[in-house]
Amino acid sequence: MNPAATHRRVLACAATVIAAGMLLTACGGDKDKGASGTDAKAAGAKTSKVTITITDKGCAPSPAKAPAGTVKFSVANKNSAKVTEAELQDGGKMLGEKENLTPGLSGDFTLNLDKGTYSVYCPGASADRAAFTVTGAVVKTWKDDPQLVAATEQYGTWIDGEVKQLVTTTAAFTAAVKAGKLDDAKTLYGKARIHYERIEPTAEIWGDLDGRIDGRADDAATPADFTGFHRLEQAIWQKKSLAGTAKLADQLNADVKSLDDQVPTVEYQPAVIANGATDLVNEIQSSKITGEEERYSHIDLLDFDGNLAGANEAVDVLMPTLKKKDPALAAEVTQRYQATAAALKKYAATPGYEDSGYVDYQKVTDAQRRTLSQTVDAYAESVSKIAGKIA
Repeated sequence: MNPAATHRRVLACAATVIAAGMLLTACGGDKDKGASGTDAKAAGAKTSKVTITITDKGCAPSPAKAPAGTVKFSVANKNSAKVTEAELQDGGKMLGEKENLTPGLSGDFTLNLDKGTYSVYCPGASADRAAFTVTGAVVKTWKDDPQLVAATEQYGTWIDGEVKQLVTTTAAFTAAVKAGKLDDAKTLYGKARIHYERIEPTAEIWGDLDGRIDGRADDAATPADFTGFHRLEQAIWQKKSLAGTAKLADQLNADVKSLDDQVPTVEYQPAVIANGATDLVNEIQSSKITGEEERYSHIDLLDFDGNLAGANEAVDVLMPTLKKKDPALAAEVTQRYQATAAALKKYAATPGYEDSGYVDYQKVTDAQRRTLSQTVDAYAESVSKIAGKIA
């Protein structure tokens, strides 16, 4: 057992993806509020369904109350151009979300929630928060299954190891930046980035920290808010100068170390792990194949590799349970993962562009990108079903 596991915060959830966009799920609640007998008997008996309609005015859930247990949130944006996401938060920490919902799109996420008071948050709306109350207590949990308990411990240990490597490789990268060694910084950038790409759904639990580490120029409210990996990527590849970036390097180091301090407090539950896999595969589609993520360095295929590896680790720890519950889906997931890995491998190179192990993404044609996209789409569709099977 991971020594840190006893201190990890309990997270439990499940999710499926219907429309485009990223999804991060986790669970929580006011643990100081005990379950009432009546509510406890009713809790967990079935999945509660909650509708959230995004408008310019807000995102009030309907109904605004549900019994503890599995809750499915269906989110739809009918006509708002300025509000495109809805999150469920617990004390300011995001538990689950649907984002990138432009007018006409919809999606859902499912959480396993304990008793407590939560809030639905939709940034940009006139009333951007609405209360959501959960009563009672969950009757049966994943902790009744030793195989799933072992899966969560294995995954937590793997995440912790990846974050340790992120700390080490980021320190090497930022040292090169501060020394003004532009060529060294180019090759060390990707060696740090891949560890972040593998654990991104976990890092996104702390939204502000993720924004400082991995935010892009168009995510920043002001130029001063644009920090982290991509701010340094811009300096290296677009501006071709490291002048004035020492403070940015120091901040990136401090933020990555802060992430390392906080990650061991997370306790992963099976559906969280499955949802993380879905997030990572969707991330390949939404920001790697599009070339958006690494718009200055063009090492997008290395990020693709990182997302795929992170998703595969998540699927692997759950695979023994999935094989028992749905062997056909287990076989489908395996086949589509292999197809995606093979599609990516076509662009492998030694040592590759900027020592990334892959070719310069600018040299991948539109037709080739469409082929990659189709393969990833199929894999994402299969992976998105896992959480529903094991929740």
